[in-house]
Amino acid sequence: MGQDSPVRPKKHLGQHFLRDQAVAERIADAIADVARPLGSEVIQVEVGPGTGALTRPLAERALGPLYALEVDGESLAYLTHQQVLPADRLLAQDLLAWNPAQHPDFGDKSFLLVGNFPYNISSQIVFWAFDQRACVHALVGMFQKEVAERIVSPPGSKVYGILSVLMQIHYAPAYLFTVAPGAFQPPPKVQSGVISLVRREVPLGPAVSDAALKRVVKAAFNQRRKTLRNALKSAGYDTQSCAPELLDLRAEQLPPEAFAALACQLQSNL
Repeated sequence: MGQDSPVRPKKHLGQHFLRDQAVAERIADAIADVARPLGSEVIQVEVGPGTGALTRPLAERALGPLYALEVDGESLAYLTHQQVLPADRLLAQDLLAWNPAQHPDFGDKSFLLVGNFPYNISSQIVFWAFDQRACVHALVGMFQKEVAERIVSPPGSKVYGILSVLMQIHYAPAYLFTVAPGAFQPPPKVQSGVISLVRREVPLGPAVSDAALKRVVKAAFNQRRKTLRNALKSAGYDTQSCAPELLDLRAEQLPPEAFAALACQLQSNL
């Protein structure tokens, strides 16, 4: 286990500090595997470094610059004092309000978004990555296990849903391993899962606007027990131009590329 630090985990920030060094090393190895093919210029951005348990092995393996985004002033002070990263790479920044294009070191460069992600905003982080996918080459890190499984779940699963579809159209998913509560301080009440999402060179399905895709996917899964015909009709769609055999399915039965095709068909009829 890692050494204790003077930083207090804060419940309102969803902080569960990773203290099992073997787990930190394993996550860092998984991130390095994704980063290595990209070469020496690849940027990594860690979200919520906390006490630096993951930051240190990331820095040891990083081929390019490593940045960390942290909103907790106590953590920032500790990381700065410990010189875990150069001061100009420790950013007092909320990821969800961050525009990487406005940072002078980023511009239009792609980067890896990594970390032991705060569980209280994990879904928002994934949606942020979706919206910023032009610059997020990959997302690798730890989530609450049920969220991790939902993101990478294939069609036909009961946990396959909105996050699964949106991310898998643009990213190739993989569930890497599970982490027990005892690896953290304080221990969460749930297990955790480490996943990777690597951006596809070509998205699945036809090109469609984000707004149209999100609206169709949300309409379908908000009434997931209904057939797509009834769920989409309830959301105000005219589905007459859609294939009847498709509309007889439920949302969880439809693969991501079929959702893209469906949204493409429907985006002009509202």
